[in-house]
Amino acid sequence: MEIDPVCKMEVNETEALTARCNGAVYYFCSHGCREKFMKAHPEGRRLYDLIIIGGGPAALTAAVYASTMKIDAFVIARDLGGQALDSSKIENYMGYDFITGPELIDKFKGQLLHSHYVDHLMNMVVSVGPYADGFTVTTADRRTYAATAVLVATGMARRRLNVPGEEEFQRRGVLYGNIQDYAFVQGEDVAVIGGGNSALQIVENLRAVARQVHLVSDEKLSADAALIERVKKFENLRIYENATVMEFTGNESLTGVTIRTERGESTHIPVNGVFIAIGFHPNSAILGGIVELNDRREIEIAPDCTTSYPGIFAAGDVTNAFGKRIIIASAEGAKATLAARRFIMNRNTEGPA
Repeated sequence: MEIDPVCKMEVNETEALTARCNGAVYYFCSHGCREKFMKAHPEGRRLYDLIIIGGGPAALTAAVYASTMKIDAFVIARDLGGQALDSSKIENYMGYDFITGPELIDKFKGQLLHSHYVDHLMNMVVSVGPYADGFTVTTADRRTYAATAVLVATGMARRRLNVPGEEEFQRRGVLYGNIQDYAFVQGEDVAVIGGGNSALQIVENLRAVARQVHLVSDEKLSADAALIERVKKFENLRIYENATVMEFTGNESLTGVTIRTERGESTHIPVNGVFIAIGFHPNSAILGGIVELNDRREIEIAPDCTTSYPGIFAAGDVTNAFGKRIIIASAEGAKATLAARRFIMNRNTEGPA
């Protein structure tokens, strides 16, 4: 793999666009990045109408809409794909009866990089702050960019159980549902912790991989009814509802999980792998108290994706919008860009204060 010198994205050298400069070959994710490099501006500009923070479905859709509406936009993301990359089975996203997360994100990336190019940078945003008539956005390498408006679509991060052994056995049996992790438990007994859609989708994927699957949920299963109905028919699945995980045990690697059952009994389940899927917490910390959050730390938004601070917009799972679904996040990203465009046009009409 090579690194695009403009956006810092990893690119496959056999598929990337190339340019030769001063005897060296450089690799690019898109014609847009290659063009910027050839104009001798490898670091890009620092002032934009709109900065979009995030790389999941909400942010990528927002970026494509910004391009189609000719908004001078800049995307800053740690990676492109977000949680959708871990989804092995997405059903009924419009246009597809079935598609995997990586496949859908590849299509999103194709639109962003080739059909509707938007300036972008692979980096982590550490803070957002008001500045003059707009905002500054600072990345992990201490570079600062400015924009008239900011759209936050940073999604959510996986929750952890915070029980003994969880940290000790990270990547040594304690896993979080990435597709590549399924091979780790081929032919083994495994446990899945959680009762929502993500947990039951992992159970579906493990059905033909693992020998025995134990599903542990601290409440009644809360996934979609059709998914629960399918999973309950699996012969190699045992379900523990209203059960609490107490600890993970093992030596060099995980060998078991101890739970407290609904009856209050302590039960040790021998397993070689545990997939934890107990939900997510919103990545809202970069706003540092600028906008209003609810008690779940989600960004409070109005129906048009505006926040409590004029000029800051938010979309997707980081917000209090109803329904944590890829298709909803994408729609919210488009809506947020429309609202941001209105704000930018009004600000440009008003001129500086």
